[in-house]
Amino acid sequence: MSLLTLLLLALGLAMDAMAVSIASALAAARVRARDALLLAFMFGLFQALMPVIGWALGSQFAKTISAWDHWLAFVLLGGIGAKMIHEAITHHHPGVPDAPKPDDPPSKRNPFQMGTLTLMALATSIDALAAGITLPVLEVRLVMAAAIIGGVTFALCLLGVSVGRRFGEKLEGKLDIIGGLVLIGIGTKTLIEHLSAG
Repeated sequence: MSLLTLLLLALGLAMDAMAVSIASALAAARVRARDALLLAFMFGLFQALMPVIGWALGSQFAKTISAWDHWLAFVLLGGIGAKMIHEAITHHHPGVPDAPKPDDPPSKRNPFQMGTLTLMALATSIDALAAGITLPVLEVRLVMAAAIIGGVTFALCLLGVSVGRRFGEKLEGKLDIIGGLVLIGIGTKTLIEHLSAG
C-alpha cells in the first residue's frame, strides 16, 4: 500500500471520530482546551491500538485466507464504509450524548468526562479494528500504519471540536459520508488490483 493510500485509509477511519468530536462539542455546555486535547488523545489512542489488534488477528489467519484476501479487504472496508454512510443518513453515532437541554444539570452536559470519552473512543474505533484485519492483506507496515491512523485521528478530532463550536450541525453528516466513500473506494481498488493481477 502506498503512503497516499494509507493516508486515505486513516482519513476515512478518522472521519467517524471527527464527526463524533463535532457532536460532542455541540452537546457540551462549554469546551476547554484540555477537554479538546483529552478527547483527541483518547480517540487517537484507540484508533491506533485497534488496528494493531486487528492486524494480529489477520496475521494469524493470513495463510488460511490468502486465496480470498482481496475479497476480505473489499467486504470489510466496503462494509465499514456503508455502515458509516448509513449512520450519517440516520444521524446515529454510538455513545454520543444528546445536545444539552436548558434544564439539564451540568454533569449531564459534559461529554468530556473520562468515562464518556472512553466509551465514545471505543465505539468509534471498532471500524479501525475491522480495518486492521486487512492490513496484512494490504502489505502495510504495522507501526507506521498505527502511527498514521492515530496521528490523523488526533489532528482531525482537535479540528472537529473547533468546528463543532461553530457550524458542526451543517457538516457532521457529510463527514461520515465522505469517510465511508473513501473506505469503499480503497476496498474496491484493492479488489480490482488483485483481480487484474490474477
